[in-house]
Amino acid sequence: MNKILFLLLSLSIMNYAKGQTTDTQNINTTLDNWHKAAAEADFDAYFELMSKDAVFIGTDAAEVWNKTEFMSFSKPYFEQGKAWDFTSIDRNIYFDPTGKIAWFDELLDTWMQLCRGSGVLKKENGQWKIAHYVLSVTIPNEEIQPVIALKREIDSTYIKSLPKQ
Repeated sequence: MNKILFLLLSLSIMNYAKGQTTDTQNINTTLDNWHKAAAEADFDAYFELMSKDAVFIGTDAAEVWNKTEFMSFSKPYFEQGKAWDFTSIDRNIYFDPTGKIAWFDELLDTWMQLCRGSGVLKKENGQWKIAHYVLSVTIPNEEIQPVIALKREIDSTYIKSLPKQ
């Protein structure tokens, strides 16, 4: 009886690990295809990989868009024949216990030099969709003071424009 229980437990663990490996591959493909669609200015392919309720957060403090808003913002770039070209050079993927939600972080090679993307994907009808994406410019710790000085006035003005919470 113990051998049967051990065998069933082993098979369950192997199936779980196999499922995560397949999901990891599918998520990598989704994210790589998303970046590729932007580089090739394929508007429909790019936005098809995002969930209906997706949110995109850009590098500017004011850039927080739902999918419809982000589509409107992005359309002129895609219509010019090239939106942006981001290449993932390092990526980590994590899963919730249900296997239906995943989150990730990635280092990106971009026109802005190194950036970090992070976000959440959810499984919809068996496909991984990007539900939340945050793009950040990386700044080496030893260079942060000049950046703070550069941003101080703009950030102060922006903070004053925000509604009180």
